[in-house]
Amino acid sequence: MSSNLFRGTLNLVILEALRHGPMHGYAIGRWIREHTDGVLDVDEGLLYPTLHRLRTRGWLDATWGTSTSGRRAKYYSLTPTGTAHLESEGERWRQYSAAVLAVLNRGSAGG
Repeated sequence: MSSNLFRGTLNLVILEALRHGPMHGYAIGRWIREHTDGVLDVDEGLLYPTLHRLRTRGWLDATWGTSTSGRRAKYYSLTPTGTAHLESEGERWRQYSAAVLAVLNRGSAGG
């Protein structure tokens, strides 16, 4: 998968994960893995720079807290701007993926 395609997809998937409430980085990675049946397994070397970039864009806030294991962890949450971006990009992604699936399905039908 192209790194640009993955980066755009990763932004959207992270924002969707955080729509369900604040999470620390490890929990975000686990959520993505579990909700994609292991298809997307985000390396920490990609996840944390992406979280930083999303914060820089104003789509995420971060606060320090304590994880369930008792460790200090940075918890990320969606900002109103992040929620708005998720809504608009999510709709664009649904349209794009439906168009690609239509082409692929047409090809497999022999047309």
